[in-house]
Amino acid sequence: MPKMKTKSSCKKRFKVTASGRVVAGQAGKRHGMIKRSTKFIRTARGTTTLSAPDEKIIKSMMPYAR
Repeated sequence: MPKMKTKSSCKKRFKVTASGRVVAGQAGKRHGMIKRSTKFIRTARGTTTLSAPDEKIIKSMMPYAR
């Protein structure tokens, strides 16, 4: 049986934690910060865990990160 391939875009953008959750960078912080509220900027700091449906999609693209 040949090896399964990991999506290159996923291995660059996502990381799976020890408990199996998928961690990703916070969306919406590349530009236009002047129009965003201070609360948004503060809460969007660092990384975030993905929701269960999104997690399922990413895990299917990363067969060895489980």
